[in-house]
Amino acid sequence: MKKKILGVALAAAMGLGGAGSALAVPVIADIIAVVDESGSMSAEHAWLPGMINAMDAALLAAAGGDTFDVQYGLTGYGTSAHGTSQRGHVHDMDAGTGGVQQFGSATDFATAAGDLVTTGGTEDGYEAMQFVLDNYALRPGARTNLILVTDEDRDLNGGPDKTSMLKALKKNQALVNAVINCDMFMDQTQVLGVDSKGNGYVADGQGGFYTVTGTFSTGSCDGSTEADYIDLALATGGAAWDLGLLRAGGDTATSFTAAFVDIKVGEIITPPPPVPEAGTLALLGIGLTGLGFARRRKAKS
Repeated sequence: MKKKILGVALAAAMGLGGAGSALAVPVIADIIAVVDESGSMSAEHAWLPGMINAMDAALLAAAGGDTFDVQYGLTGYGTSAHGTSQRGHVHDMDAGTGGVQQFGSATDFATAAGDLVTTGGTEDGYEAMQFVLDNYALRPGARTNLILVTDEDRDLNGGPDKTSMLKALKKNQALVNAVINCDMFMDQTQVLGVDSKGNGYVADGQGGFYTVTGTFSTGSCDGSTEADYIDLALATGGAAWDLGLLRAGGDTATSFTAAFVDIKVGEIITPPPPVPEAGTLALLGIGLTGLGFARRRKAKS
């Protein structure tokens, strides 16, 4: 089933909503990108600043005249990039001041992203996300969002197991979006990404996107990416995104960014209800039926 929608970011930009405010909602969030620093990631490093600026503008439009208090952070990971003691590490968001600043503006983020390197190895996204939860000064009441960007599955590098990782994310009410190397489909239609409500997002060939629903499946994935990152992201109420379609360039990449920003804005403005603790094991098992949609697995190529 296919449906076209007016996205949250577009609605905000058009000023739809209550008088004096696009959506009449305070926007308070801590958004941290958790980024693989291996040699194949340079294009994604370059993509991040523009995406964050677009997201910031859409969030500001959504807040309208109401409270807007969004701060951004950047954690890189990859052992040989910064030494084994800094597998997850903060990229300074304000190099002009003393010390290492964990958070800054979208403009600060763009500057900090210029310090990402491509010399890392042994990348464990769980260890890096745990580093954020343990070391960042996350604000009570702010909506915590982690954006994991990697083209590899986990390298076991001292990070938590999946059950412990989900528990830590839930404890911090942290939502994960995973931009990963995995083909995804809704029925037979390839999607840019899929969210925890069973919606898939499809490039329309003109730089936009539309939504579909149906049976979710995966195609070719890097190693254990599906189990490591897709299941985890959906279990937090977040979404998973096909890095390969971002790398396709052209209108497809434009559609990817448009969909990613729009869905992220929606998540931050209206965060999903917490996933019940009792459902944890089921969510981490062979399916995600507790999230309201059936899924089947296609043979990996």
